Amino acid sequence: MPRMQKKIRQEILKEKLQASPFLTDEELAMLLGVSIPTIRLDRLELNIPELRERTKQMAEEAQAKLKAISSGEVIGELIDLELGRRGISVLHITPDMVFAKTKVARGHFIYAQANSLALAIVDSPVAATGVANIKYKTPVHVGDKLIAKAEVIKKRGNKYFVWVKTRNETQEVFRAKFIMVSLEDGEREIS
Repeated sequence: MPRMQKKIRQEILKEKLQASPFLTDEELAMLLGVSIPTIRLDRLELNIPELRERTKQMAEEAQAKLKAISSGEVIGELIDLELGRRGISVLHITPDMVFAKTKVARGHFIYAQANSLALAIVDSPVAATGVANIKYKTPVHVGDKLIAKAEVIKKRGNKYFVWVKTRNETQEVFRAKFIMVSLEDGEREIS
């Protein structure tokens, strides 16, 4: 019976990491009601790398898919990308990204993360931002880790309608609706 429980636990572990690849060993241990060393042993047995390595692998895979911009132009770390559909990036807020007096993050960093992610998911070699409707929902501070998730909600002609939602550890801090325009074959008009 203990063998069966281990097998079931390992299946659940794989499912949890497929759904949420950023879970730490500590979080997995709590979810599964086992010790952290047990999680580490299960990961080792299943050939699942630790969080830092999983994140690195996801980032490398995502960056290899980019079309409209290069990986160095994405603000934050691109960790998941499905061209024409969705993407995820992570941005760590550092002291140089905040106002000195208030210690609140400058909005252009948060916008740039969302905008570059929206551009990254466009399945076109050349694209631009046509329209941006943005909303800052709550202040962001030094040390916050922002996770932006972008999704193409509609495609009409050469236009991609993209929603980006950015969260910190506890809540949504920013959201944007973009119309990204594919400018293939020398098109120069965004209209």
